[in-house]
Amino acid sequence: MTMDLLKRVSSAALVLGLGAPVSGCGDSGGAETEGATTSGGVTITGGITITGTSAAGSESDSTPTTMSTTSPKLDLSDDPELPSCGSGDGKCNLLDLLFVIDNSGTMGEEQVNLAANFPLLIEQIAQIKDKKGNLINPDVNIMVTTTDMGHPGCTQFQKEDYVPAKGEPINTPCTDRLERFISLDKKKNIQSACTNACSGVAPDGPFIRYKVNGTTNVPGDDVAGALSCIGLQGIDGCGYEGQLESMMQALNPDKAWNQGSFPFVREGAVLAIVMVTDEADCSVLAPAGYDYFDKGKAEDPTFSQYWNVDPAEGGKKEVTSAVCWNGGVNCVDADNDGIYESCTSADKGVLHSTTQRYVKYLRDVLIKQEDKEVIMLGILGVPEVTAHNEQPPYEPTAGGVHSLVYRRWKDGPYPGGDILPGDKGAAYKEFEFGIGPGCTGSDGQGNFTGQAIPPVRIKEVCESLNEGDKIRCCIESICDDDFSDAIRCLSGLLEESFGPIG
Repeated sequence: MTMDLLKRVSSAALVLGLGAPVSGCGDSGGAETEGATTSGGVTITGGITITGTSAAGSESDSTPTTMSTTSPKLDLSDDPELPSCGSGDGKCNLLDLLFVIDNSGTMGEEQVNLAANFPLLIEQIAQIKDKKGNLINPDVNIMVTTTDMGHPGCTQFQKEDYVPAKGEPINTPCTDRLERFISLDKKKNIQSACTNACSGVAPDGPFIRYKVNGTTNVPGDDVAGALSCIGLQGIDGCGYEGQLESMMQALNPDKAWNQGSFPFVREGAVLAIVMVTDEADCSVLAPAGYDYFDKGKAEDPTFSQYWNVDPAEGGKKEVTSAVCWNGGVNCVDADNDGIYESCTSADKGVLHSTTQRYVKYLRDVLIKQEDKEVIMLGILGVPEVTAHNEQPPYEPTAGGVHSLVYRRWKDGPYPGGDILPGDKGAAYKEFEFGIGPGCTGSDGQGNFTGQAIPPVRIKEVCESLNEGDKIRCCIESICDDDFSDAIRCLSGLLEESFGPIG
């Protein structure tokens, strides 16, 4: 990254709350903190004015054991065969691919499904062609992080060896993290998901770096194997998932992995973001937003207003993921039939603003101001896609978000109702999540793989990247038992994102 661009991106990051890292809850139970807010108009280079909240704080003293900021030994960015990037010649073949993967307790089967498709992804990246039919042969960075931003509501339940990633790269093979694959209540053990997919290979550095048909920082050049190893995250992470904020911190230009000779985010590179989650975004506006999750404030209606009534105890006595939905989304049910005509993100002081923080950074700063191509694949809680465009980028045309219905939970066993074997009734599910399921998954053999919550906030951020006829967002169903269509859509988005190489 040139010094000029670094200064401009850092300025944008400071305004949007990226420039000063926030600290999260670790073993000490400390909450993520932010300093004074900045209001009014702040003009960034290019005349874009950003308003809203910005963060200023200090980095947590604890460093996740899964994080390494040691630079890879191979310098893949100085290959004389590479076309120049950032020079305006339209011939850049750099790709920065970020995975944000939910590591909460319900994500076992979905991670196995994703890992099974990692080799297909690596294969399709190698086959990407420009609009003239020439192979791109991209120079690729692949980074993986989790959705865990260190919510203090989860601290008391964390295992002793667990540290929230908070956007930092996970660069160790899952075979070195087998405790992550045992649920917090010890009732679920999916360690075999890791041992069946991972041979123990991992990148030499904080993320995978490779050039198609060229050098890599992976032993034996087993890029697909390394991705399968670092991609599996386990099931003992926080259930208050901060998907969007984890993404934001992963892209933070002031973080170690985005600086030095081998930054993850590179000037001129296509940025591809993959979100894999089965719950609603819960990116808390710290520190004040955490008050709405504080059980000690149950008697204060200001802070308990987004809690749902506990059907077992009566009253608002427990905090659940429903706060993430109620405190970040507004829904309209005009005829009171339990089916919402619309649900949209809302700024209520609980969660970060999707428009003032995430949309502005991705669309207004990176795409419009920095002229960076940004695309997103969301594997989320929407119905299974039933049809795709036959031409790149192969986006969904039927099913999926086109069939998504926002509604309350329905009593009775699935499919007539929403209740799966072993689950409690609709009142309890409403108490727990605040909204009915966006989809229900099965493995094709009569076994259910779980249910997923509709992704209002992530969906809005993803779709904001689209511009006229240009598609930059693809949303697939996490309830699908095969993610190959999702990988194909990502490949199609990439194919449409690169300029002519030859």
